[in-house]
Amino acid sequence: MIEAIGLSKFYGPFAAARDVTFSVREGELVAFLGPNGAGKSTTMKMLTGYIAASEGQARIAGHNMMEDRIEGSRHLGYLPENGPLYPEMTPAAMLDFFAEARGMTAAKKKDRIEAVVEICDLSSVMFKPISKLSKGFKQRVGMSQALLHEPDVLIMDEPTAGLDPNQIRGVRKTMRRLSETKTILLSTHILQEVEAMANRVILINEGRLVYDGDVASLREHGDGGDLDEAFHALTREDATAP
Repeated sequence: MIEAIGLSKFYGPFAAARDVTFSVREGELVAFLGPNGAGKSTTMKMLTGYIAASEGQARIAGHNMMEDRIEGSRHLGYLPENGPLYPEMTPAAMLDFFAEARGMTAAKKKDRIEAVVEICDLSSVMFKPISKLSKGFKQRVGMSQALLHEPDVLIMDEPTAGLDPNQIRGVRKTMRRLSETKTILLSTHILQEVEAMANRVILINEGRLVYDGDVASLREHGDGGDLDEAFHALTREDATAP
């Protein structure tokens, strides 16, 4: 459902991502790990077609996101880090706007808005300006927009960044529920997210893929099976080959 095939992104001599290759099968919830600046967001933007790859291909549900982005986007829900919202709108108005933009019929629009409001638990804030909402509720509004068109694939970049423990708990609960019917690639640098939600880990460092496997095997890279130690071992300065 998600394929990165030799993805690279160069800005002059700097490589934000270099030859990143992996795939995510239908029904998987995969954590995309790495330290800040490792190339996670760049890779996700290439996968969604938001930015063009310098080399390689990105495919969503079999669609090349450079050549067939519109059709690929029909299968994709994308929540970027600090996703853009319309602060002067209410969640109700914003969801109505996006449903209209996607050409939904009146009946379909009603059904889908009701569904995402229930999934993301937005009923208490639907008619409040987005600018007045907490960061946790803003994240939920962004997630509801990503789910509105019933995508098969979700790509989410740091969905719990900056949230308090109760808000993180709510997002995790929502993600676990979504993983029952969606294929999800979840970017994070929070190891607790991996243990709480993911059944597989992809780890990137300095633009290169350095690990792809399950959590148990990742632990083997750290002293005493410690995830923090494993993360450090794979992302320290001398860990990535030139």
